[in-house]
Amino acid sequence: MTAIKASARYLVVLAILLIILYPLVWMVGSSFKSQEEVLSNVSVWPQSWTPSNYPDGWAHFQSAAVTFGRFFFNSALVSLLVVVGNAVSCLLAAYAFARLRFKGRRIWFAVMIGTLLLPGHVLIVPQFILFKQLGLVGGEFPYLPLIVPHFLATEAFFVFLMVQFMRGIPRELDEAAKIDGCSPFGVFRSVILPLSRPALVTTAIFSFIWTWNDFFRQLVYVSETTKNTVPVALRAFIDSSGQVSVGPMFAMSVLSLVPVFLFFLAFQRMLVEGINTSGLKG
Repeated sequence: MTAIKASARYLVVLAILLIILYPLVWMVGSSFKSQEEVLSNVSVWPQSWTPSNYPDGWAHFQSAAVTFGRFFFNSALVSLLVVVGNAVSCLLAAYAFARLRFKGRRIWFAVMIGTLLLPGHVLIVPQFILFKQLGLVGGEFPYLPLIVPHFLATEAFFVFLMVQFMRGIPRELDEAAKIDGCSPFGVFRSVILPLSRPALVTTAIFSFIWTWNDFFRQLVYVSETTKNTVPVALRAFIDSSGQVSVGPMFAMSVLSLVPVFLFFLAFQRMLVEGINTSGLKG
């Protein structure tokens, strides 16, 4: 009876896995289909392979004197800077909320948590007006509105995540560091920062994925074709008349998943290690 239950459990998990992976497999298969076959063939794999979709998609924007590699560079630049900004600013803000004592600490922490209730799209218009008045919209480097806020600890979710993690670090370690002559910054550098690696890795992974896949905010602030990021460039495969280059678009969509996969793969070991060591006891 136990073997039957185990087999049934594995079958259910396998069925769920197939349902989750089906859209990805279908997109990979469609990236090798011709325009006509994508619209007529509903099967996963193509009847006749069309590998030319990949070079065609890569060179789709030759009229703008740019290849798709430029969009990968733009997205990587924005995503990596956002990762650095979130990791540094949110860690410092979380240390202040979790370890330091200052007037109004609980009130400000509650206000920060309250910002999680605001949908991001509600803030687009006032943020755009603010950045416009500050002269950050447009110019040679139009990504400032996408990057600068992340250096100011505006991501309440990551601050909250790090605060909760730091509260699990024994305060006896802080006291021992202070006895050794460490200042509050010394405690942060010598105690909190090394032990906060699991939270930093989690912040880095989610920041990179969310920024890489962001479409709306990048569409609002970046208008020049050569400055576009990958999600906006994928939308450009649909021309003004509504015609879609389906095969090349799917091909570039498949390639756009590779950096996210590699980034997660690079930090997977550290993420699992952090989960295993997050139960630190004093």
